[in-house]
Amino acid sequence: MKLPRRVPWANINELDQLCSWVFMDEGDLEAKQFAINRLSAWRAVTALPHALESTLSILAARLIDTSETQQNPFWLSVRQNYAAAIIRMVNGLVDPLQAGAYARSIASIAAQLGLPSWLVELRHSATHEDLPSLEMLREAARESLTWLLHNYFLPTINPSAPRPSTAPPLRPVTPLLKQYKTLSKIIARDASLRKQNQPDIDAIMRDIERWLAEAKLAADFAADAYGWGTIDDNDVEQEDFREKWALERLCDALLEKGALVSLSQKRRNLPSDEFVPHHSSLVLWTPLLAHTHTYHPTFPSVLTTRIVENLLYDQPNTEFDMDVVLLEADESRNDPSYHLALAKWAAWVIKAYDNGQENGELSLRKNLILQLASTLAPGKTQGAKKIDVLAALLGAVSSGFTELQKASDMLLSTTHPLQPHHWDAGDLTVMNERLHSLMSLDDECQKYTNDSESAPTTSLPPAQSSNMGGWRLLDHHSGWKSCPIGVYYPSHALSTA
Repeated sequence: MKLPRRVPWANINELDQLCSWVFMDEGDLEAKQFAINRLSAWRAVTALPHALESTLSILAARLIDTSETQQNPFWLSVRQNYAAAIIRMVNGLVDPLQAGAYARSIASIAAQLGLPSWLVELRHSATHEDLPSLEMLREAARESLTWLLHNYFLPTINPSAPRPSTAPPLRPVTPLLKQYKTLSKIIARDASLRKQNQPDIDAIMRDIERWLAEAKLAADFAADAYGWGTIDDNDVEQEDFREKWALERLCDALLEKGALVSLSQKRRNLPSDEFVPHHSSLVLWTPLLAHTHTYHPTFPSVLTTRIVENLLYDQPNTEFDMDVVLLEADESRNDPSYHLALAKWAAWVIKAYDNGQENGELSLRKNLILQLASTLAPGKTQGAKKIDVLAALLGAVSSGFTELQKASDMLLSTTHPLQPHHWDAGDLTVMNERLHSLMSLDDECQKYTNDSESAPTTSLPPAQSSNMGGWRLLDHHSGWKSCPIGVYYPSHALSTA
């Protein structure tokens, strides 16, 4: 459950009134003073979100500029006030998003936020180069307030209104994976080239980590859930959502043909005594998987979940041309070797990263078995796809664990329909033995009731039991025909004498 977030305003109308003071009339200095006073009062009570803190700094710089322009000869102090306000606004927006293992450029993060690039350049100039002119700083202040209006005030005042996405689309990660695979193949074929190519592989791994950082920010725009409070308050639940969304996009790219699963069906079908991917695929991809797991501990769980979902459901990638998507989806449905290869990767990930310590959560192994159980449960396998692959995966991950093996055997026993039973003389012998046992038990009960003074008057007569002749097989000469349960059929066609 998401915890409540503390805000400085008592109700949303106060924030709405503040917004009108700031943006209604640019020349209304009295309204700007009201806004500064309210923001200062809020800051005395609680910490302000970065957007409001930046608004206060820019308003204070503009008020000083407007009221003292005619008589204040110290233009440098006004320019410094503007520059400090803009520098703090840009840094406060970008720094919380530098959460990846490797640093990203401020320009790339600002581009994802939809922040004008020239504000980033002005921030760099004001910090490291000559202080920009007063006219440029004034324009930067106006542009900053406009950006805050559309990206903070309006979405906060009216959360239900659709927020225009100013972020660029997330760049694909597939080209990075292809570069990694190419270099890994070179090293796998000739180990002497490792020292020469390892720096390039390390660089690609860093680029993939930077891509994950970009994807975490894009997760907010994808779910229309980007909120200033979640960044300012370091919301753990929101951070987990971003992390999972980014890892899912990476896993989807890894599960495409040509990545973890080889394009060549011959390589997938190579014989193996264990339910694991082929050795050549492990050599290529395990370094990248281990590197990702080092910085993202939930990566194995997300990867196994996406593999199972891929086996249970058909989820084409919508980033490509729709005709190509439909064609690839049809090919995937009719490619058992691809599904088997994915199942082997899921089994390998569990074997490699499931340490058995659950820490309040399901282990990788148990979580995967629960996912499979919902499909392999009795009565649910008729419409399910890839039953043989799912059954093989279930058997592989439960092997060696007694309790899990018992549960898996029960599920696997229901994956195939029961075959019709062919009756023979041996079956009749067993059934007649059971019948005689029941008859002898009934005779003993009858004798006991007859000897008892309180024998019930509705007891079964002994003669009725003696007339029971046992079981016999009926063939086509007997005239017996099968009929649904509950349908009346003449007594001479019954299977008992």
